[in-house]
Amino acid sequence: MDLSQAIEQANAFVFPGFLTDDDSLTQERSKNEEAIKVLTDAWKAAPLGREPFSFDLVRGLADRNRDICDRFGIERLRNTNGLNLARRLSDADLIHGVATLQHRSDEEVARISGPTAADLGIAYIDAPVWGAVVGIDLETSDREPDRGYVINVGLEFMNLTPTAKSTNPYSAYCGMPEMYAEKGVPLSEIHHITWKDLEGVPPLRQNPKMQKAILAALTAFPYMAHNAAFEDSWFMLNVDGYAEARKAGKIVPIDTRDICRRVDSEVRLLPRETHPATLENWARRRGTLSKNEKERHLGLEDVDLMLATVQAEFSERKMFPGQREED
Repeated sequence: MDLSQAIEQANAFVFPGFLTDDDSLTQERSKNEEAIKVLTDAWKAAPLGREPFSFDLVRGLADRNRDICDRFGIERLRNTNGLNLARRLSDADLIHGVATLQHRSDEEVARISGPTAADLGIAYIDAPVWGAVVGIDLETSDREPDRGYVINVGLEFMNLTPTAKSTNPYSAYCGMPEMYAEKGVPLSEIHHITWKDLEGVPPLRQNPKMQKAILAALTAFPYMAHNAAFEDSWFMLNVDGYAEARKAGKIVPIDTRDICRRVDSEVRLLPRETHPATLENWARRRGTLSKNEKERHLGLEDVDLMLATVQAEFSERKMFPGQREED
C-alpha cells in the first residue's frame, strides 16, 4: 500500500451494514492496519510543520479499526500480530533519554555510546542522573494500540534522589463499548479489571479532559515506563496531541526496561528464559518486591514499584549526584 492508497483508505466512508461477515471484516481490518502503518511512517518522516496530513487522520482510522475488531471479536485476534506496536524505542530515543536524565547533550551521550549505541550502559553511569520524572503505566484490553482500549492509567511523579518519595499519585479507569458488559473485559486474567470497574466510565478516546491531563503530565517532565515503546505506541493512537508533541521534542520517553538491561550487570548472567528484565524480577533483585510477592499489573501499583526499583538501581550503581564522592 502506498501513501495515496493509505490516505484514501483513511478517508473512505464505510457503511457498517456492509461489513458483516468474517471475510469482509478481516479484509477491512487488514487494510486499516496497513494504512495506519504507512500513514504514521510518512507523517513521522516529513519535516516538522510540513506533514502532508494531520495526525487526526491516523487516530481517526485507529478508532474505526477498533470498531471493526469489536465486531469481529477481539478475542479471535489474540494470536494475530499487528503492525502498529513498536517493539522498542529507537537508539536516538534511548540516547536522548539518557541525555535528558543527565542534563547534557545527545551528542555527548552518543559519542560514549558508540555508533550502534552498544555502549549506552557505559553512558548511563558516566554522569549523574537527577531531576523530576513522571512514571506511567497503562493497562489495556489488547496488545495492539489500534485494536484495543486503554482501560486503566496510573501515574505519579518523583524527584530522582536516593531518598525521594513519589508524589501526586493519579489512577483512573477508562471505559469500553457496552458489548463488553456481556463478553467480559479482555485480558482480565492479567490485569484483573472487570466490567464492574469500567461500567459507566467513558472510553479514553471519548474523554478529552483525561487526554489533556495525560498530555500535560507527559509534556511537563520526562516520563518513565517499563517497556516505554508500549506506552509510546498507545499514546500515539489514543491521546490527541501526543504524536504532535512527541515529534516537536516536547515529550521524552525513558524505558526503564532498557535501564535494567544496560545498568544491572546481573541481567547478563541470568538465563534469558527467566526473563530477568521484567519489572517483577528486577524488583525482586533490588529488594523492592519480596520473593513471595507478584507484580500487580494495575497502573498505579506498577508505577510505584517501577520508580522504587529505578531509585534502588541508581543508588546501587551510585548514579545520583555526590554518591561517588562519598566513597
